[in-house]
Amino acid sequence: MKQSEVQTDYKVLNISSSAFQPGGDIPKKYTCEGENISPPLHIGGTPEKAKSLALIVDDPDAPGGTFVHWIAWNIPIMHHIDEEELPGDQGVNDFGEMGYGGPCPPSGTHRYYFKVYALDDLLDLDEGSTKQALESAMDGHILAFGELMGRYRKSVKMK
Repeated sequence: MKQSEVQTDYKVLNISSSAFQPGGDIPKKYTCEGENISPPLHIGGTPEKAKSLALIVDDPDAPGGTFVHWIAWNIPIMHHIDEEELPGDQGVNDFGEMGYGGPCPPSGTHRYYFKVYALDDLLDLDEGSTKQALESAMDGHILAFGELMGRYRKSVKMK
């Protein structure tokens, strides 16, 4: 989906995490400088008609354009995704790997958006697909959407 084509007639999901506050700093544990595991996510407001969830985590502040850190789909309807849990089908991130790749900005503080979509169906999409393929497959199936933004800046090591 191009930004101009984004579906806008959906309900709002409430996305939060016990690991960081909205707009707050993402703990090092969930980054390339820590354990590089996914943080816990809480999902509220999922519509009754939803059949699955999809997830996109990306960094719009990356020097080369938006950098994808995690995509997943066909996630069973749940209200909580546990820390280090990789539910559903996984896609390839911009590190060239399947699953979650934590924040790892080359410089400065970057924003990381954890976007959750409630869908009216399961998606017929191969594991290892890209963010673009996921967005195309979701087109017309989004019932609700919510996002949580966290920030991260690499530690400065003294010499």
